[in-house]
Amino acid sequence: MGRTAARRPWLVIAAWVIASVAVVGSSGAFGRDLEDSFSVPGLDSQLALELLEEAQSDTAGLTAQVVVTPADADATFFDSAEAQVALAEVQAEVAALPNVIGITDPAAALAAGPEAAASSGSVSPDGRVALVRVQYPVIEDLDATDLERLKEVREGFGDDAAVSVEMNGDLFFSFEEPETGLGEMIGLVAAVIILLIAFGSVIAMGLPIGMALFGLALGVSSMSLITYLIEIPSWAPQVASMVGLGVGIDYALFLVTRHREFLSQGFSVVESAGRAVATAGQAVIFAGGTVVIAILGLGFAGVPFMTAAGVATSVVVLIMVLASVTLLPAFLGLAGHSINRLSVRRNAVVGGEAAVSPGWTKWGEHVARHAWGYAIGVTAFLLALTAPVLALQLGFPDDGSLPDSLTQRRAYDLVADGFGPGSNGPLVIAVDMADDPAIVEPLVAAIAADPGVAAVAPANVNAEAGVATIVAFPTSAPQDDATLETVERLRADVFPPLLDDSSARAHVGGQTASFADIGNRVTARLPLFISAVILLSFVLLMLVFRSVLVPLKAALLNLLSIGAAYGVLVMVFQWGWGKELIGLETTVPIVSFIPMFMFAILFGLSMDYEVFLLSRVREEYLATGDNDRSVISGIANTARVITSAALIMISVFAGFVLGDDPTVKMMGLGLATAIFVDATIVRIVLVPATMKLMGDANWWLPEWLDRILPTIDIDGGLEFDDEPIELDADLDTELEPAAV
Repeated sequence: MGRTAARRPWLVIAAWVIASVAVVGSSGAFGRDLEDSFSVPGLDSQLALELLEEAQSDTAGLTAQVVVTPADADATFFDSAEAQVALAEVQAEVAALPNVIGITDPAAALAAGPEAAASSGSVSPDGRVALVRVQYPVIEDLDATDLERLKEVREGFGDDAAVSVEMNGDLFFSFEEPETGLGEMIGLVAAVIILLIAFGSVIAMGLPIGMALFGLALGVSSMSLITYLIEIPSWAPQVASMVGLGVGIDYALFLVTRHREFLSQGFSVVESAGRAVATAGQAVIFAGGTVVIAILGLGFAGVPFMTAAGVATSVVVLIMVLASVTLLPAFLGLAGHSINRLSVRRNAVVGGEAAVSPGWTKWGEHVARHAWGYAIGVTAFLLALTAPVLALQLGFPDDGSLPDSLTQRRAYDLVADGFGPGSNGPLVIAVDMADDPAIVEPLVAAIAADPGVAAVAPANVNAEAGVATIVAFPTSAPQDDATLETVERLRADVFPPLLDDSSARAHVGGQTASFADIGNRVTARLPLFISAVILLSFVLLMLVFRSVLVPLKAALLNLLSIGAAYGVLVMVFQWGWGKELIGLETTVPIVSFIPMFMFAILFGLSMDYEVFLLSRVREEYLATGDNDRSVISGIANTARVITSAALIMISVFAGFVLGDDPTVKMMGLGLATAIFVDATIVRIVLVPATMKLMGDANWWLPEWLDRILPTIDIDGGLEFDDEPIELDADLDTELEPAAV
């Protein structure tokens, strides 16, 4: 495959261009908008939504909040006729928008006097804030244009208007796509610098970047087409870009490094590219396939939007793998020996003996001499980093965690100041009255009496459908522990005494309850998911390295590196340590799906470095039978590439920390931390130290198991076909006899 691609580069490139044009063109013409649907079958909040949908209740749809305040800081709606007129204009424009089912009417409440306006719940007691709640139908009947129309209303009331208008709500959460570009751009710039230092050649640096960009454009464009099969959340492109860009550049780095090694040994460009694909390319397929399998394992979480995001990310990774073994060798064939030209430093050729670093050799020998000290010290350090996981709190950041440059944050603050923090996260309680409609009033009274509930709106009873809707406003903010405790208390303590002897049933829904339920589902499934991933990693590494202890050690070390990343997330996002450095304005709970998503991604990425390092160690061990020397040789041969690849991955992930969305910040920081720990502390210190201590036991495998296990040769075994090996006679490099 590699020879063919290098021999006919334009044909391969043309095939990729045609495929890209077809996908990008189809995406633009027929692609669907990405939507955020957080429905999870079986949860109590989902049962509430389904009940409201069956009853065709308006409250089953999405909502938005239009928050209006007088522009004059000294004015209120109680005493400013100009502000009242402007408020009525805002209401009229919002009510006239397509797909708006209904709105609250603070202007009419003000006409009845200040006391009536305040008691209506649509005007704050101090008269400074008017809240227009906008009701939309279910998400399936809406698209991003509905959000754009609502934003246009706000833009119509500029700096010279009598009122200031801010907005937030479900509609923003479902259709507001985060800005992209900054994280990718920072990661790309860092990758260019690192590759330029590693390769010392502009052309060699450009090939991985070009391939990764090509694959990224194709993968992200395909997401709007994948939505015909499965709903892709709006944040999936950022996560997929984060992972895809990192693995794409990493895989290309491995292949280009091996290609230049073969070139330095005197092979022709075509033969060198072919052998690079047969060796490093096979490792890329194995490692990339592992990433895909691990991420698709999210399907067992029982959370549909996580499954969808996993599918989207897996598609991008798969495209990067295919590009690495087809498009990249075509680029290599096209570049020829020019790959080593445009050098930025002397002796830039990486390959042959140059790949063995004297500095890393000394480091490997140093670790081997102090193996016990490093093994104990590094393990203790990683356990200390992991310890904060005991305080892990799953939830979902509300709009109060967004930067105040966004209208959602300003609307959140206005509502919290004017009506109380709970007004930003109302609980929607759906009651299936069955044959007991009289139960509604006692339920309303019991809910209102709960200490965590600030106010309850009058029940909306649909006698024909047999469903009542009760909207309750907590005393605390949506992401506060107290709000989650209120939800659990309503379900466990308030409802049962009233409903045990009744055929009626009540379910707590709304965005706040939904996120709490998702967090509980993820927490319940996380141990099973982690166990399955560890078992998979054990089996795969045992097949590859014909060992029992090597995969067991790898699984335990993966847990340490990922646990350390979880601990850092708790320290930064929950405890607020250094939060200002990443632009986080307030502490937030860890997003409920982040730990599981991170584990799936990091398992596959850790496998990349494990395979790359241990394949060289095992190759040396099979040749010499000396475990200590093989570990040192493996470090000396691979540490430079592993650290370069890790720096690229860290730079790509860290670039996303600069975005506005706390969820994306969280994912970026967690992945960057885990890769840093895994590729440096774990792979370059802990792995060689533990392998030194275990000695020849590293490669122990029971004979009966050895007989039944299939053989997987991750490096291609250097068993190539009988096609003649062509050597380039015009190389400036003097060939070693062994190379000839």
